[in-house]
Amino acid sequence: MNQESPTTTPARAHEPVIRHIGLSDIADALAAGVSDFRAYPAYGLFFGTFYALGGLVILGSTLSWDLLYLVYPLAAGFTLLGPFVAVGLYEVSRLRERGQVPTWKAVIGAMYSQSGKEISWMAFAVLFIFIVWMYQVRLLIALFFGLHGLPLEGFPGILFTTPEGLAFLVVGHLVGAALALVTFAVTVVSFPLLLDREADFVTAMITSVRSVVTNPLPMLGWALCILLVLFVASLPLFLGLVVALPVLGHTTWHLYRRLVA
Repeated sequence: MNQESPTTTPARAHEPVIRHIGLSDIADALAAGVSDFRAYPAYGLFFGTFYALGGLVILGSTLSWDLLYLVYPLAAGFTLLGPFVAVGLYEVSRLRERGQVPTWKAVIGAMYSQSGKEISWMAFAVLFIFIVWMYQVRLLIALFFGLHGLPLEGFPGILFTTPEGLAFLVVGHLVGAALALVTFAVTVVSFPLLLDREADFVTAMITSVRSVVTNPLPMLGWALCILLVLFVASLPLFLGLVVALPVLGHTTWHLYRRLVA
């Protein structure tokens, strides 16, 4: 769909206007994201490696502290931080879109200039959701396994062969899915919007949610695509995130440009 499409949703004064998009726009944005990564791979590999190393640090910490049962919840929650890490990738795509050649000075400078601004509050909001996610994991462990928690020895068998374990997995995944959907709704547009224009982080989150509500089918498809890509990329010790993050980050920028007039 052309970015100048007149099909938009009404907005109040000073609110960004949301366009209606289709599944073809998701495919076009993904192709543009891959093109950005191939044009300037060094930036994508840098931020992707940084993100992957964060996952390895989490994995190593849980293993060294004998908290193996927290590996999966931490890995799942860690993916929520992706939109913040990808801010540098949005800047690369923005510069290329303007016909400018990205430089490390420009990209890092754009990120540094956001320090203490609205995008920092968005990062805090994402971090808060991550903390809520980890606390609800601890709460569910206490509810289903008592105050002593999940036994360290034989916990995989307990999870998959006992009523308490199965109930914990079902409820945990349902709560996790709800939090992931909330995170997706408030961040899919907000980070690139704050980088691109002057707005407060509340307006950015509202705009992001409006974009999802206005385009439920395409955005749900994009959310499922992100989930699948991150899941597969995380399996080989998070190493797949080196490529997955930059592709998803660049694609998010182009999707934002199609969504927000």
